[in-house]
Amino acid sequence: MAGRGSSNNVDHRFTLQRIETVDDGWWQAHSAPAPTTSVTEINARSIISRNRSPDVPFNASINPYQGCEHGCIYCYARPSHAYLELSPGLDFETRLFAKQNAAALLRAEFARPGYQPEVICIGANTDPYQPIEQRLRLTRQLLEVMRDHHHPVTLITKSAMVLRDRDILAELAAEGLCRVMVSVTTLDEELRRRLEPRTTPGQGRVRVMEQLNRAGVPVGVLAAPMIPRLNEHELERILEGAAAAGADCAGYILLRLPHELAPLFTQWLAEHYPQRQEAVLSILRQSREGALNSPAFGTRMRGEGEFAALLAQRFRLAVRRLGLDRSPAPLRCDGFRRPGEQLALF
Repeated sequence: MAGRGSSNNVDHRFTLQRIETVDDGWWQAHSAPAPTTSVTEINARSIISRNRSPDVPFNASINPYQGCEHGCIYCYARPSHAYLELSPGLDFETRLFAKQNAAALLRAEFARPGYQPEVICIGANTDPYQPIEQRLRLTRQLLEVMRDHHHPVTLITKSAMVLRDRDILAELAAEGLCRVMVSVTTLDEELRRRLEPRTTPGQGRVRVMEQLNRAGVPVGVLAAPMIPRLNEHELERILEGAAAAGADCAGYILLRLPHELAPLFTQWLAEHYPQRQEAVLSILRQSREGALNSPAFGTRMRGEGEFAALLAQRFRLAVRRLGLDRSPAPLRCDGFRRPGEQLALF
């Protein structure tokens, strides 16, 4: 069984009680069992989130799950668990919430007289194809609603489970209604097992792009996040693999460490790559005006300074050489059918 990304929980911004570890003199011969995953099915009040960030190419998104069992130590969504009075550490990976009424809420949203269709991204925060999707199928249900009402959708994932839904994705793609962005962080298996322990291997994600492309589904690659001195040297290799697999566009993000993610990632570095810890953090600080994170629009995804500029130049040259610098055709919104409109045709 794959391990966990975080080795423990950390206090969060809203922690009211703090627990201190004390050695009481007792010795245990056996280590504590690995934490198991619990899933709480909830009824969400709304399903479409809106953002006003100029740094992302969509305004509307859906996340059928809160928390993610993939265990990626760098995940910028980890701090969101603090709003649930849970830790962004192990709790984020092991205490998950599933919006069981997601598809019903989406259908109701489409039925609103004032609803105007726009591209909805599924998986902007947590992966819609994390392991529990195999059983709960919330993402597939959402895609079925999109298909039934001819609504445009994009997905972001790092899981081969997306291939399960290639039948629906192919139907949507035939009408110009979908695109899948596959996130590839590293092609180094040893690094992947430490960095994102419960994800599909990097080469497997390249094969996912190839199979989606063969099914007629437009696919792109996100080389994200790029981490100085850990995986940034792989940028060109990731892009080359994606282009060979049929990807037609690409993006990248320089590692972000908002809120509780900074101490979590720092601790992870100390555990797994202590000899590189200072170099990694130093370059990140140089790229964000002395801090480990910057919320500033326009630069928060790419950073500033010498390292960030060189990384951006490498990306521009690679995508131009590989033909990944094209702007994909926009997804269609003109075929949307409000619930009930199909019946009016008969």
